[in-house]
Amino acid sequence: MKQSTEIFVLPPKWIPNPPVWENYVELFRVIPFLRFFWNSTYVTILATAGQVMSCALAAYALSRRKFFGRDVIFYTLLATMMVPGQVTIIPRFLIMRALGWLNTHLPLYVPFFFGGPFGTFMLRQFFFSIPRELDDAALIDGCSQFRAFWSIYVPLSKAALTTLSLFIFMDVWNDLLSPIIYLSSPDKMTLTVGLTYFKGQYSTDWHLLMAGAVVSIVPTILVYLFAQKHFVQGIMVGSVKG
Repeated sequence: MKQSTEIFVLPPKWIPNPPVWENYVELFRVIPFLRFFWNSTYVTILATAGQVMSCALAAYALSRRKFFGRDVIFYTLLATMMVPGQVTIIPRFLIMRALGWLNTHLPLYVPFFFGGPFGTFMLRQFFFSIPRELDDAALIDGCSQFRAFWSIYVPLSKAALTTLSLFIFMDVWNDLLSPIIYLSSPDKMTLTVGLTYFKGQYSTDWHLLMAGAVVSIVPTILVYLFAQKHFVQGIMVGSVKG
């Protein structure tokens, strides 16, 4: 809410007088802010939903179903957590190019539908805390394994699922590297990349950049406030039972 000339004034003015609300109006005029905001929103929602569901299904199979090689699969999955993400940048880019997905939003959310080691590990440990008798009773009553998972484990795991959803939401929403790698059209860019348009080679529109940053954190704050109760429960359960 400051003018561009007031940002680097010494001593700094912590409370602008008067506040410059025009910065937010100019923000929507200079760049297609709503387009960037929508791109980030739907990519984040799809990625979050896809990874939470896939991790929950994998965690259920690795915690409640007995099959050959279960432990080997789980520990191999955990081992992938030691691989830095930078190592997979080029292989992932080559895969997306071979699929013809470059300059689309598919690379930003489709990989999340294949789960992740952290989410699978977290939910697996939580599922171990659920009495197995509930699962056995459901199967005896004629429920399929998926019905038992959906009707018993999902409702009892709201806290853990909400916690994982918040982690994934913030990670995808704040992702800057992936959109830069896979996208080239300005109208497909996400909000994090769109804000970099205010940073030029010789100058930066700090007043617009800061206004955009304020607007960009509003969704994360709202999501946290909405899910705060379940998030705190998930953290406490994970610290006690994990």
